Amino acid sequence: MDSDRIRVLFVCMGNICRSPAAEAVLLQRLADRGLEHRFEVESAGTGGWHAGEAADPRSRAEGSRRGYRLVTPARQVTTHDFERFHLLVCMDLENAAHLVDRGAPDEKVRLLLEWHPEDRHREVPDPYHGGPEGFEHMYDLIEAAIDGLLDDLVARGRGRS
Repeated sequence: MDSDRIRVLFVCMGNICRSPAAEAVLLQRLADRGLEHRFEVESAGTGGWHAGEAADPRSRAEGSRRGYRLVTPARQVTTHDFERFHLLVCMDLENAAHLVDRGAPDEKVRLLLEWHPEDRHREVPDPYHGGPEGFEHMYDLIEAAIDGLLDDLVARGRGRS
């Protein structure tokens, strides 16, 4: 592992809808800017029941429609991740609280929508139990926030000062 790389872990509940979508969006944005060599990006879930599975087919379909590839199998967050990653970016408050309860440093745990250009958004809703429109909305929120996150990471070097 290259210690100079900025390491970002996206976190949701099962790691099959929201966090792999955020991972794919950031990876594509990095490739578009020629910055992939400066970052290490992964995703994980606070729960492990989907470990080893591919992303939800609806998330893959909407991602593919937008030009993203969701190829990383699901995995569960480990306490080692708290040391390894500079930033633990959660999709919602419940998962952020879960990480802190498990010992993640408060300063590393952030909500993705902190970088969304509209303050009215706080959490990325879990689309798992809904239809395709939930996945469309999820990607709309993620894309807008990822642009702000990436700008922040590049400007600050490692995220929050």
